[in-house]
Amino acid sequence: MFTEERYNIILQELKQKGIVSVTDLVNILDASESTVRRDLNSLDSEGLLKKIHGGAILIGESTSKHDYQVNVRQTLNSEEKKLIAKYAAGLIKENDVIYLDAGTTTELLIDFIEAKNITVVTNGISHAKKLLEKGIKTFILGGELKAVTEAIVGSSAVDDLKKFNFSKAFLGTNGVSNKNGYTTPDMNEAMVKAEAMKRSSESFVLADQSKLEEVSFITFGAITDSTLITIKINGNNNSYDTNVIGVVKND
Repeated sequence: MFTEERYNIILQELKQKGIVSVTDLVNILDASESTVRRDLNSLDSEGLLKKIHGGAILIGESTSKHDYQVNVRQTLNSEEKKLIAKYAAGLIKENDVIYLDAGTTTELLIDFIEAKNITVVTNGISHAKKLLEKGIKTFILGGELKAVTEAIVGSSAVDDLKKFNFSKAFLGTNGVSNKNGYTTPDMNEAMVKAEAMKRSSESFVLADQSKLEEVSFITFGAITDSTLITIKINGNNNSYDTNVIGVVKND
């Protein structure tokens, strides 16, 4: 396939979906990963798309403003997400009662849980399955199943949450900023996140660097309502005083 043909296909995919991953483009174009990355670099330098870790988005778009299919989100910023997930899992202690939010980073957290005697409540379908496979006592919320994020959301899920009290909650987010707090595009998901945060003695929001200083539609918590676990690499950011994996609390 000629270079220009690949460019056209990439741009058409972006126009339809708003975001594309390198993995998907390798399959669609029947090209090597190095060829796809080179194409994305070229299109980025020409101002036709914006490269992000693991893929690309339309110019003027932000990953914080939309919910994308789980299989797409799993390919983005994957190494950062693993570091964040491992750090977060280390905070879980024996006898904790945990709320685990749906999301790709929170799902990765399950792989690193070492505590055995814990109870976990989740609104993530895939999360529940992985937790059971690890022999962890698991409850899943009832409510509307959102196809894009594979999360159980809405007022029924919120009502279910009111039965529980958590020692710790681990939440995902689409955007985080000092001014607007923790944000997500969907009201039904925001309701669940906010209630889980409220019912937890400690809550932690897991966010890779692509979420920092991004703002989505609905705020589900102020920056001081939860502890942010993030990683910021080779950059200065006045809002988040860290350059390594760690916990940042903005008081």
